[in-house]
Amino acid sequence: MQGNYYALNNRSGLKREDFQTQVGDKHTDLFILTNGQIEVAVTNYGGAILAIMTPDKDGHYANIVQGHDHIQALINSPEPFLSTLIGRYGNRIAKGKFILDGVSYSLNINNGPNSLHGGPTGFHKRVWDAVQTAENTLRLSYVSAHMEEGFPGELKTTVIYTLTAENELKITYEATTDRKTIVNLTHHAFFSLAGTAASTPVIDEQVLTLYADHFVPIDEVSIPTGEIWNVAGTPMDFRTPHTIGSRIDEVYEQLQFGAGYDHCFVLNKQEAGALSLAAHCVEPQSGRSIEVYTTEPGLQIYTSNWHNGFAGYKGHTFPRRSAICFEAQRFPDTPNKAHFPTAVLNPGEVYRQETIYKFGVEA
Repeated sequence: MQGNYYALNNRSGLKREDFQTQVGDKHTDLFILTNGQIEVAVTNYGGAILAIMTPDKDGHYANIVQGHDHIQALINSPEPFLSTLIGRYGNRIAKGKFILDGVSYSLNINNGPNSLHGGPTGFHKRVWDAVQTAENTLRLSYVSAHMEEGFPGELKTTVIYTLTAENELKITYEATTDRKTIVNLTHHAFFSLAGTAASTPVIDEQVLTLYADHFVPIDEVSIPTGEIWNVAGTPMDFRTPHTIGSRIDEVYEQLQFGAGYDHCFVLNKQEAGALSLAAHCVEPQSGRSIEVYTTEPGLQIYTSNWHNGFAGYKGHTFPRRSAICFEAQRFPDTPNKAHFPTAVLNPGEVYRQETIYKFGVEA
């Protein structure tokens, strides 16, 4: 463990000693990033974001991400992906199986009949090597062994969190492999723009815009059918601003399959791999807003449909649909859908991704 700019009087109130333990042969810790305006609390266990402290339109600060306030609570969280890094493969792979160069691979199953988010001990359950290089920057690295969770190749991954002067949380990802593999990294932050609370408010009245004309339809176990559908005329159409709750319970098979929104939206890209605006969301009472920019082709929108009111940060509870996730990624089940943007990484290549969450206040 190197470099730590932890301050006892941090806005989140989180304590470093509550996150210092040993998991296997690695040590966990708490890191506080600040740009003088907002603050982000992170642990190297799963790269989990524990708190993001931002002001509302009246200057009052609150935590806008769902997390835990103790390392053991995080390790044993009822939501294992609560605001963590995700890998090796974000989202689902059908039946945990794929073929690469004629070789069949079987992954661990952890979501009905499918593999989800890299499996039960994916990147969200790993202790990352951490170096805080400045008060606004944290570098995490992890070496995933060949066949870990069933994935081929030794994968060396680096993730850098940077809190910019423009109130952006920039997440950059890089990975290399020693043999052909598949990679689809993302972050699973659960955003509650109203601020977490004794009973965190639902997100129904938050106004969402998605810069996506199409989405990836799913079947009854949330695996893509392989089609790409136009959002026009469906409850999936957020091309103009709508409240999240206005259509979430419509009688529409896709919403029934996902128990709400749990779908990958195909982002409007003028050029593949270009950093572009993917989403905008504002919470009208507080005025807090978020813009999402990414180099990825897809953005999974998940409205915490399976939350059950479990407790987290400062004893705050997280009811159903009290958060929204913006998971920038390749499409689900891409290894089994040859026409989807590839997730294959070859030796000698470098996987790169950049996603930015920009926080603001709107009157």
